Amino acid sequence: MAEHSLVDLRSDTVTRPTPAMRRVMADAEVGDDVYGEDPSITALEERVAAMFGHEAGLFVPSGTMGNQIGMRLVCEPGQEVLCDADAHVVTYEMGAAAAIFGISTRTVVSAGGRLDAAQLIEQVRPRDNWHLTGTAAIAVENSHNRGGGLVQPLAELQELWNWSRRSGVAVHLDGARVWNASVAAGVDLLTYGRLADTASVCLSKGLGAPVGSVLVASAERIATARLWRKRLGGGMRQAGVLAAAGLHALDHHLPRLAEDHEHARLLAKRLGVDPASVETNMVVLDDVDAPMLAEAAKAQGVLISQVSARRIRLVTHLDVDRAGIDRAADLLGGLLDR
Repeated sequence: MAEHSLVDLRSDTVTRPTPAMRRVMADAEVGDDVYGEDPSITALEERVAAMFGHEAGLFVPSGTMGNQIGMRLVCEPGQEVLCDADAHVVTYEMGAAAAIFGISTRTVVSAGGRLDAAQLIEQVRPRDNWHLTGTAAIAVENSHNRGGGLVQPLAELQELWNWSRRSGVAVHLDGARVWNASVAAGVDLLTYGRLADTASVCLSKGLGAPVGSVLVASAERIATARLWRKRLGGGMRQAGVLAAAGLHALDHHLPRLAEDHEHARLLAKRLGVDPASVETNMVVLDDVDAPMLAEAAKAQGVLISQVSARRIRLVTHLDVDRAGIDRAADLLGGLLDR
């Protein structure tokens, strides 16, 4: 089947630059960013930092690099980061915190990824006890990928932040899809940003840019982050062509995320999933023969993700329109009815 006829619901990472985005990339003003001379990157970093209420930003190639540098800024080797057991930073980032930075991670099993501030705080270990690995930071993911795109409760985020100011334990936000959380919950980005010491936000998922994330923090921390980016091989030259895509996405693709959420709820309803359980752009099918369903759907031009042998994840995004949603619903509904 021709590529253009595929309905790809595996992830919102499969989005491709729109024609308008490609035009601004082609026309981007560029310079050598390692020398701090790329105006498009500077504009993107300053804009994203301001959106989240931070002093400075750093453009990085991936969300994984943004997360790992962000955690290193607030956690020393030999200390630990505490997070949810299904968090992206400990599930999909190849043990980078330990392998590269000497940072330990410890996890807490939550109710499907939903943040419970008191539960996390209870597990924090002091840093002044030489018998223990001290907890330097807590990482929070919003929205939560393996939680099916759930949005973290603002009250819990606020409680964690208030406690962190008293305790000296930092908060890192994995905000890969914080844009979705903001649109779904009606919470502005400034509020989310001000509840974290460091935050990594992704441009190449729902916003549709081809590459890149931005790490935001204080100016002092971002200056250190630039050193870590260079050490990790993330220094980029005339990367303003990529930053231009991010700027275009911020101008044009933020409000339309609500359409993806609507499509996800529609898809859920068509497949017998409670639409109220769909908070952003992800639909989870549990207790299904995932390998069979994925293979049968692929044979007919619909791509879906197997989370496990009994779980499927469907992710809506700007490259799948209403017709594509209907086609996927018809096909998957028929397969599920067999």
